[in-house]
This record gives sequence, C-alpha cells and structure tokens, in this order.
Amino acid sequence: DVQLVESGGGSVQAGGSMRLTCAGSGYINRRYSRGWFRQSPGKARERVAGILLMGGRPYYDDSVKGRFTLSMDNSQNTMYLQMDSMRVQDTAQYQCAAARDCTSSGYPITATAEWGQGTQVTVS
Repeated sequence: DVQLVESGGGSVQAGGSMRLTCAGSGYINRRYSRGWFRQSPGKARERVAGILLMGGRPYYDDSVKGRFTLSMDNSQNTMYLQMDSMRVQDTAQYQCAAARDCTSSGYPITATAEWGQGTQVTVS
C-alpha cells in the first residue's frame, strides 16, 4: 500500500512563493513516476510537473515552466513543489500522484496512480 500526504497549501499574493510537500510512505519506492497535478472548479485536472525516478530530470507544463520547481529528498519518499512568481491563474487544488507506470510524457498514469488528499492553493 502507498500513502501520500500533501501539506503547504494556503493563500498567497500574486508574485509570491509557496512550497508544497508530498510525503510518501508504504511501498512508495516502487512508484517510479511521480507528479503534481492541479484542478480548478469547472476545469479538467491538468499536469503541473513530473519526474521519473532513476535519475530523471523534472519536466513542467508550459504554464509553470521557469516558475515552479519539483524536487525530491534523498530517500525519494518526499516530493516538493516550489512555486515562485505565482499568478492568480495558479489558484487550484493541488494533488501529488505516484504510479508504477507513466505516460509517454513521463507523468504518472492517472487511472492507476495513488493520490494525496489534495491541498488548496489560492493566489490573489
């Protein structure tokens, strides 16, 4: 079993920064594809950032490239999303995901991924 717990959401002014944390436990080390997703009311869930373990570099959606940074701790159990230069459009429920397999783009396959409970990020 795998558990993911997010923390770090809240409210921030436009231009500000925030860091989200996704703490993984259980058989998390068998989930080779990790990622952050977000969803706003009335919109479909969208990818934000992802990474493949085994030495892969993070990749980002164009909407956050240059502003957000995904990183992992040394154990690869905990994943972070550093968000800088935040915009009102970044307002959403953010969730982390972990999966054994990934899409052709390298993101966790959402249908089979484990998910955190989500954390709300509001930018005003």
